[in-house]
Amino acid sequence: MTDKTPNGKTVRLAFLGDVMLGRCVNEEMPHHPPSYFWGDTLPLLQDTDAVFANLECAVTTHTRPWFRTPKVFHFRADPEAVEVLRVANIRCVSLANNHILDFEEEGLLDTLKHLDRAGIVHAGAGRHLAEAQAPVIVEVQGLKIGFLACTDNEPAFAATEAHPGTCYQEINLKSETMIRLGHEVAALREAGAAFIVLSLHWGPNMVQAPPPRFQTFARSAILHGVDLIHGHSAHVFQGIEFCNHGLILYDTGDFLDDYAVDPQLRNDWSFIFMIELKDGAMKHVQALPVRLGYACTNLATGEEAQAIRARMQRLCQPFGTQSDMTENGLEFTRIGRHEPVKCHPGPG
Repeated sequence: MTDKTPNGKTVRLAFLGDVMLGRCVNEEMPHHPPSYFWGDTLPLLQDTDAVFANLECAVTTHTRPWFRTPKVFHFRADPEAVEVLRVANIRCVSLANNHILDFEEEGLLDTLKHLDRAGIVHAGAGRHLAEAQAPVIVEVQGLKIGFLACTDNEPAFAATEAHPGTCYQEINLKSETMIRLGHEVAALREAGAAFIVLSLHWGPNMVQAPPPRFQTFARSAILHGVDLIHGHSAHVFQGIEFCNHGLILYDTGDFLDDYAVDPQLRNDWSFIFMIELKDGAMKHVQALPVRLGYACTNLATGEEAQAIRARMQRLCQPFGTQSDMTENGLEFTRIGRHEPVKCHPGPG
């Protein structure tokens, strides 16, 4: 058993990519219990202290789709979908993405209401700009986890001082961008956060490597005090990088959806990213391969699991990230908080 004594406390967190509960997943909900959609990953998720994910849909009964700008896909789940999140121990979600306003401002406001009622913390979208930008704290086994979320997708969804929307942020190193990030990190530390996560829904779909400017931004965010970059949006996982005290998950891929599968890029392959903390410092990083089916996700097995692990190792090579294959997944070389190193320059 993991030691969870008050002193030297160990906390285990799981990070997932996009969780899309709308469309056909939503249609399956009346026919299955909430636990069904997580397959045999459910015991692992429930055994962690908290799960973090990107919620890639609105939770609402509002049926009028976004019409102000052209949009192909609109994702909506009924309010019962929050039970699917709760059963999987999802304690915190990012709402900063290109689908949270798919059913207009009413859909976003409903989502906030349903998540609040379920006790699921959220960041990255709100009733106005200040709320959309506001960081949050999730208390996990007495350890305070700071959580920030923003997106460079769908600028028309951006919150304003007068209108609900997302925390929209172009990916750049402009002084005002990094100053605001530094202030938010400082505010979270002042509030007692021992570990800080920046969740980013960034970049285009179906690309296996982050562009150079994303790498530069992520490393700068780590140097400004963020501990973990939780990336998503590409629908396929990307490599990971250790940078000083922190960890960059450039893209965590998809985790639950009804999407068509690209036979080469395999957007039905992904991971549960497990992070073990002790007194707020990362001590163990593990990735467990999963296979997404139609509205249900299970642990990958056999040759497929081997192929998923091998792809991740290949994608990590440009960042100098080492890992060992285990029976269940990949274990990554740890760089502790008190072992500063120069960030690897990466492929950019």
